[in-house]
Amino acid sequence: MDPLIARLGLALAIGLLVGLERGWQERDAPDRSRTAGIRTFGISGLLGGVLAALANALGTVSVLVGGFIAFAAIFAWYKAREAAHDEDFSVTGVIAGLGVFALGALAVAGDYRAAAAGGAALAAILASRQVLHGLLKRLTWIELRSALILAVMTAIVLPVLPNRTMDPWGGFNPWEVWFLTVLMASISFAGYVAVRVLGNTRGLLVSSLAGAIVSSTAVTLALARNAALASNPLPLAGAAALAAMVSVLRVCAVVLIIEPSVLAWVGIPAIAAALVFAGCGALLLARGSGNGEGGALARNPFELGPLLLFAVLFAIVATASAAVAPRFGGGGLLATSALAGMFDVDVSVLGALRLVRHSVPAQTIGQAVMAALAANAVGRLSLAVFAGPIRFWLPLAGATLAAATAGYGAMVLLGSG
Repeated sequence: MDPLIARLGLALAIGLLVGLERGWQERDAPDRSRTAGIRTFGISGLLGGVLAALANALGTVSVLVGGFIAFAAIFAWYKAREAAHDEDFSVTGVIAGLGVFALGALAVAGDYRAAAAGGAALAAILASRQVLHGLLKRLTWIELRSALILAVMTAIVLPVLPNRTMDPWGGFNPWEVWFLTVLMASISFAGYVAVRVLGNTRGLLVSSLAGAIVSSTAVTLALARNAALASNPLPLAGAAALAAMVSVLRVCAVVLIIEPSVLAWVGIPAIAAALVFAGCGALLLARGSGNGEGGALARNPFELGPLLLFAVLFAIVATASAAVAPRFGGGGLLATSALAGMFDVDVSVLGALRLVRHSVPAQTIGQAVMAALAANAVGRLSLAVFAGPIRFWLPLAGATLAAATAGYGAMVLLGSG
């Protein structure tokens, strides 16, 4: 097949995809009452591709530029008439039409993969109107300001930070410390947004699972406090076990993103522990009503104070791990990871993963990650004992012990295999 025909087909497909979304949004409007629907958007994308092809064939970009200006004027004029009739001040439709034309041109004259991705992203953004508007209504100004400040700090500070180690052991790299801090905050923010959008009104299960993406320790502490006032704390203990499952899976995702080679030693033991947590949590929820109050909302992960504290702790742990590992071997790394994991599993895991580039075996790193997970589980359980009744923390302790046994057994089998 002629590559030009395939690219023109992609330009048409981009327009049809966006037109499908626009047409569905306006499906109840009378026929011929809308400026642009699925056919118009499809033709707009194809027109952009055709003009880009003509510009290439004639060797002059003015054909494409002139065509884009003419298309923009005609499309905007018709949209203005529609807006005046409907008393609608939204410019989204106009921008979408111009975007379809430009992506159609890019599909022919530029990177067709970028054009395809841009078309899918444009359709997804247009289809997410209610979700995005609902998110804006739920987020507070403090949360939005924190995210904006962090974005500015990252865009300005990160490029000027030295991207080299600053200590004799090769553990403290300012650029890497800040980059991984931002990465962890971004992962946590996804869970935080889920909590803010869904809210606790969706029930104990949703709030606990979503909150655990931010901090399973905070979720466990909130559930323990609620259990002290609950008539039946078993569902709360089940929710805490499920939050622990999410924490384990979250660490696996971090390992997969940063050092996939370590996942071969962490994946099976971690999944075994997560499955046990899931089974125990489901069993405890089934034995209770499951209608307890969640109260598991965690703090905003983009608050600058805790974020900077995380960066400082990560820098300390990374430097200490780099200094201890060559001198004391795997035993020293396990001790460092367990100690740091007691307070913050993310700090400990990131500190251990960075040692892969220092020729520390992936198996040793995997053992350090598992030690951090085990220590963090002990820390969560200690908080549960301190803040909750025995009917809450005793089932959670049983689930934690069973999960630890399953994970350790899988790790031993993996090491002997």
